[in-house]
Amino acid sequence: MVLVNATEVDLEGPMTLDAVLRAQGMLRSGTAVAVGSVVVPRSQWSTVEVHDGDVIEVLTASAGG
Repeated sequence: MVLVNATEVDLEGPMTLDAVLRAQGMLRSGTAVAVGSVVVPRSQWSTVEVHDGDVIEVLTASAGG
């Protein structure tokens, strides 16, 4: 189990960060992601493995004021 924006998500075996984001419908442009307190560059999402207990924060840019 990991936390994605404070929501518990069960892992279906070993998963990469982009697989977790895709499964949660969060894989889109304008998104920044941190695992723990470390921001993960988008170019590394497909190689970073997510582990039980990880805390993932997903931020999405939005236009407006």
